[in-house]
Amino acid sequence: MRDARYVWVVLIPRREGLAELSDLNVAERSELMEEAVTAGEAVGRIADALGRPLHKLNTAALGNITRQLHVHVIGRRTDDAAWPQPVWGVGKAEPWEDYDLTHIARLWAETL
Repeated sequence: MRDARYVWVVLIPRREGLAELSDLNVAERSELMEEAVTAGEAVGRIADALGRPLHKLNTAALGNITRQLHVHVIGRRTDDAAWPQPVWGVGKAEPWEDYDLTHIARLWAETL
């Protein structure tokens, strides 16, 4: 997500027409959960590399507005803009600077 207040990634299964976890078969759900765990580990390593170690990792399959199955993996800190509430609708997203985006992209590539 392009909000510098959080280290956050969204996983989207590469299949059209998925809206709910129940749209996946057992093996696909298991694979998505393993990918969420891997993504969470990456979020933690990237947060550490940025000098922003996490206090909590939130993983959620929310999609009230976007009717497409996707899983948010969000690194949380007790000093983040929304703590301890959910991140949605709190303040205005802060853009990553171009240099930061290049650095973040490199960290993601190295981490995954």
